[in-house]
Amino acid sequence: ALLNSIKESGKATTFLTDERKLTVIALPAEDKISRNNHTFSPHEITDSLDGLHSSAREHHVQICVIDQEIEKFMCPVAAAIARAMPLYHSKSSLKELAPTSGVNVTFYSDNAGEVPTHPSAEKEYETASAVCNGVRLAAQLGDMPPAELSPDTYAQKCQEIANGFAAQGVTYTEIKGDDLRQKGYGGIMGVGMAARCPPRMVIMTYSHADATEHIALCGKGVVYDTGGLALKSKVGMCGMKHDCGGSAGVLGGFVSAVRLGLPVKLTLILAIVENAIGPESFRNDDILTMKSGKTVEVNNTDAEGRLILADCVSHASNQLGDVDLIVNMATLTGAQCITTGSCHAGIMTRTKALEDRVVEAGLMSGDLTFPMLYAPELLKKEFKSSVADMKNSVANKMNAQASCAGHFIESHIDEAYKGDWCHVDMAGPDSRNDGRATGYGVALVLGLCKAPGFC
Repeated sequence: ALLNSIKESGKATTFLTDERKLTVIALPAEDKISRNNHTFSPHEITDSLDGLHSSAREHHVQICVIDQEIEKFMCPVAAAIARAMPLYHSKSSLKELAPTSGVNVTFYSDNAGEVPTHPSAEKEYETASAVCNGVRLAAQLGDMPPAELSPDTYAQKCQEIANGFAAQGVTYTEIKGDDLRQKGYGGIMGVGMAARCPPRMVIMTYSHADATEHIALCGKGVVYDTGGLALKSKVGMCGMKHDCGGSAGVLGGFVSAVRLGLPVKLTLILAIVENAIGPESFRNDDILTMKSGKTVEVNNTDAEGRLILADCVSHASNQLGDVDLIVNMATLTGAQCITTGSCHAGIMTRTKALEDRVVEAGLMSGDLTFPMLYAPELLKKEFKSSVADMKNSVANKMNAQASCAGHFIESHIDEAYKGDWCHVDMAGPDSRNDGRATGYGVALVLGLCKAPGFC
């Protein structure tokens, strides 16, 4: 009777029983889900739970997920629930947690009963717990205003995380301020040098004894993007605290992989800057010398993400030695939303095999992806400069602009690098309609690392 009362999938019907509120949500049947969506429709789960995080600060909330094959879907479902439970808030009415507040999530299968108690699902349960923590960490960083998350405080957070995993062999180093200039990281230094807090590259490593693949995770960490001297509008600038979403996603994925002890080698490379305005601002018409040695004529200071990621992939390809795969993740272009929408990140890879792997990782994890055009021989001409090796923004915005941005980054990978490369532009799926960060990227990283429950 409860289920029959729900006329549409994703819609909730609420009942009051013994002074308790019971809400039932029916998800779409599998035959109603397209091949480009996850079978359990994770976005519908997140949307259905919208606003529940406020109730959970005042009341105890029990979420029960029931499906006859829930063991297969527990991890992406857990990630979807976590997206609806953001950690950050600054509301005066929610300063204190009620003694009975909190959220418990339980998974039930027709075959196994309560799944966490079933031995066959133990590893998946651990992954579900790890991805929840990672997603909420990434979303918290994305939701923090720039007065609270500066390049200094972001780096301090990374240092604290590394210290907490010292027993797992995690290391932390950073290249900061003038050291960036002296060591040739002209993209990161140029973008971040006008801010009160100096720019930096944060590098964290983890290596399992049984690792068979070395993945370098590069993240765009612009804690606030004014657009620089190519200033954004008052409307366009709102929400630019989310411009660190790529770095937050790979950081959360890195932390979750370490927590699970996955058999992989990871190097996390974050470019952490604020694209601010001041006496030291870089300008349109400036020429930056990048870590790759190539020169870039700046024709748009608001196309800054590709400049800092170019230094990251250059570092990954010529400083680490044995990298098999470079993944760079960023809220890079508004054109990505036009290309692949607000639910799917746009991806570019050099090989069809890696493209298929990333698409499958997205479908398994719920961090959905879809391929964008890969054609450097056709698109790199958009960056032609008469005075430098390239410009940083395209001549023709109607010519696959999102793909062009990816090729700009790719052009700074060392020519001797023999591994593969994947560009993830997640400007769309990084945030929800209510302006909250989603923690996108954490589950995708775990899918690429073949975590139990995501492969």
